Amino acid sequence: MVENKPGNPCIVQSDCTLLLEIDNPLYPEARNTINRFAELIKSPDKIHTYRMTPLSIWNAYSSGVTIDEMIQALALYSKFGIPKEVVNTIRENAARFGKVRIFGKDKNLFLSFSDEFTAKKLTNAPEIAEFIGKKISDLDYKLPHEYRGKIKQLCIKRGYPVHDLAGYGKGESLSFSLKTVTQKGKPFLLRSYQEEAAAAFYKGGAVHGGSGVVVLPCGAGKTIVGISCMHKVQACTLILSSCRTSLKQWRKEILDKTTLTEDQVGEYSGTNKKILPVTISSYQILSYKDRRNMIHQHLELFKMRNWGLIIYDEVHLLPAPVFQITADLQTKRRLGLTATLVREDGREDEVFALVGPKKYDLPWKDLEKQGWIAKALCTEIRLPLEEDQQELYATADKRKKFRIASGNSHKLNMVKKLIKKHSQDQILIIGLYLDQLMEIAGPLNIPLLTGKTHHSQREEIYRRFKENELSVIAVSKIANFAIDLPDASVAIQISGTFGSRQEEAQRLGRILRPKEGNNQAFFYSLVTQNTTEQQFAFKRQRFLCEQGYDYRIISETDV
Repeated sequence: MVENKPGNPCIVQSDCTLLLEIDNPLYPEARNTINRFAELIKSPDKIHTYRMTPLSIWNAYSSGVTIDEMIQALALYSKFGIPKEVVNTIRENAARFGKVRIFGKDKNLFLSFSDEFTAKKLTNAPEIAEFIGKKISDLDYKLPHEYRGKIKQLCIKRGYPVHDLAGYGKGESLSFSLKTVTQKGKPFLLRSYQEEAAAAFYKGGAVHGGSGVVVLPCGAGKTIVGISCMHKVQACTLILSSCRTSLKQWRKEILDKTTLTEDQVGEYSGTNKKILPVTISSYQILSYKDRRNMIHQHLELFKMRNWGLIIYDEVHLLPAPVFQITADLQTKRRLGLTATLVREDGREDEVFALVGPKKYDLPWKDLEKQGWIAKALCTEIRLPLEEDQQELYATADKRKKFRIASGNSHKLNMVKKLIKKHSQDQILIIGLYLDQLMEIAGPLNIPLLTGKTHHSQREEIYRRFKENELSVIAVSKIANFAIDLPDASVAIQISGTFGSRQEEAQRLGRILRPKEGNNQAFFYSLVTQNTTEQQFAFKRQRFLCEQGYDYRIISETDV
């Protein structure tokens, strides 16, 4: 008979959903444990709902969380025991990782199945059968090299993640060292978790290492993890990132922290197309399609050098054309870096299959406790609509409703109020709509940065902000990508891309770099109450709660 533990915070349901009481004293430790193998799907005030999915179980299992650890964690925090169906689901899904393997022998590739049932189930699937070669035995088939990625994509769609043990090509060698002192004379030493993340990815060069995803919050030094992985591989490296600003930051960090020289680290962008032993490019240029012949001409970059490592920075942003070419790059070591594996298009399974499973994940709150990132107070401020806007809103279609709610005129006064409240802090005002940003930045004489701001002007504003000549700047959706503003401690989000959790992670990350003193940051979201904006804000709230943050909801009179 299962002993009931009514003081515990979790109810485990037979459909693999977990109900977690947030007012329970054991909630923080239960949340941090359950987060490793379950996804948060609902986060109202009192009860948070998690769900274990095949992908969440595979990611946990592949990153070292055992079947017994998952089951024991549920038993530890459950009020009423664990339904047998849940135990069976965990065992069945975790056991599927490895039922299909790819291995290499004598320069050939083979697809191997653990049992006849799995072999027949998958080889009889029409979409899989056409890519498999000659049958060697009931459990083994030859696999053409060019279909290594395609088979991994198709098998995971069928619920069988492939364990790829075929290894990697060495790529063109590149010898360099990590510095112990930076160019500015500051000591440089990898943080313990950065070393752990790089080691988890590389696995000592073993065939089961060298491809996978490292999940760390913004501000935790994912670039340094990437550099450490480059150092372990010691081969020519292609780095793909989100924007030109990020490209320049990667290059700056590589030159600052390694013995690589200016003529070894190149930028492949719209204005500069240097292909050097380390080449840094953006998803934007790789996705560019020539209008005359409608081809992605810059995808040839993947073949222009014998790369030994490809780094996908912000891997959750991988666009479709890069996914396609990534399927053909299975002989290359592949590292994905991200603050969240969430993709709004639901293609997380393709990241798992083509880049690799999650190899390392450190909760945001753990880093906060250790002082590596700032503590963040997340607050949603709900504002009413003016009466004339209410009438427009009532008759608008869904998209226009969101635009009206996002542009709520009450937001200007709230921005003023928050700037006054945080007069001693460095503040970012972040929004989606340029006209809204101009309506707020103009009257307050705040510099506004957009995608059209000239690079030199942008760099000058960043410099003035870093040197405290400016205390407030307004930023468009470029804030969703890498901008280096370590002193920013307050973010005021006035509008966003519907309920994008990716965007929430990036925007919060802008203020998470450690601060002197109390190491505190403040993240405000201005939301129009009783509108579609409030509905989309719930998705963002869910993401922040999943990371362990307390999320306050207040009215304008509470500020």
